[in-house]
Amino acid sequence: MTKLRKGRVGKNKDIFTPEKRSEIMSAVKAKNTGFEKKFFSLLRKNGIRFQTHYKRAYGNPDIAFPSKKIAIFLDSDFWHGWRYPSWSHKLTSDFWINKIEANRKRDKKVTRKLRKDGWTVLRIWEHQIKKDPEESLDKICELVNKGF
Repeated sequence: MTKLRKGRVGKNKDIFTPEKRSEIMSAVKAKNTGFEKKFFSLLRKNGIRFQTHYKRAYGNPDIAFPSKKIAIFLDSDFWHGWRYPSWSHKLTSDFWINKIEANRKRDKKVTRKLRKDGWTVLRIWEHQIKKDPEESLDKICELVNKGF
């Protein structure tokens, strides 16, 4: 399990004031991002009915099929730390290190909890959707149609 790092000498200062950092972070969208909206559109064009940001399931999955207990998360490469160990050393402040490590820890916790509650969980990375949206669509279709 990854521990949050504190006090990295020489690299723990944010270049922005706390007020400016707050302003910047408040502009970052947590849901209905560009790649999410494009993917939602692709699903709908293919006749797939689903719920977005389903609040009745732990972790509010980006895409949910409640009757089948299927939860799908569309994870941003940066915010959710795709291949994080290979680029974490490039981060310049503890803020970003702690933020991304906390996100990764929460993602694991959410996945474990949902699976324990009987949900099937699929996580799809942003770069996978951008590279080949049809492949991601096929994964979802296969999961939704499983057993039929």
